[in-house]
Amino acid sequence: MKFIAEISRWAIPLLLLFIPVMAYLRKVPVYESFVAGAEEGFKTGVRILPFLIGMLVSIRVFVDSGALETVSHWLQPLFTLLGLDPSFASIIPLAIMRPLSGSGALGVATQLINQHGPDSFIGRLASTLQGSTDTTFFVLTVYFGSVGIKKYRYALKLGLLADIVGLVVSVWIVSKVFY
Repeated sequence: MKFIAEISRWAIPLLLLFIPVMAYLRKVPVYESFVAGAEEGFKTGVRILPFLIGMLVSIRVFVDSGALETVSHWLQPLFTLLGLDPSFASIIPLAIMRPLSGSGALGVATQLINQHGPDSFIGRLASTLQGSTDTTFFVLTVYFGSVGIKKYRYALKLGLLADIVGLVVSVWIVSKVFY
């Protein structure tokens, strides 16, 4: 076990050393390649910045306006009709926030885990949901916008379908595995 821990500890530093050494041995101009890559990364960062700012402002308005709480309140009767535990309603803000923002969803998940405990149904469900869904709107806004993709209708539908499937499967897995 200690051997594996040492390998884990040194894996990334050795990789960061190995790649430039191999490039140098293959006569690749290492520093110039690094600078060219950094320049391209900076240009990409500048291109996505307006999309990123727009998305973050929209999310903040959605949360601060109380719309997130209102939507979760409206969905509570539906989940009760489906026969789910009344405490399940507390996961709704996370299910709504996850497609919008990774950091916002992490904040909601942290709050749920602190409130209900990490070994509770809600804590386990929040953790599973975090790992099984993606930030669909963030990906579409930032990444598609930065490369100029304007027609993302099908990607949006598929992303949201994947998020819904992730939610349903998360509930099913946590219910079956832990309870």
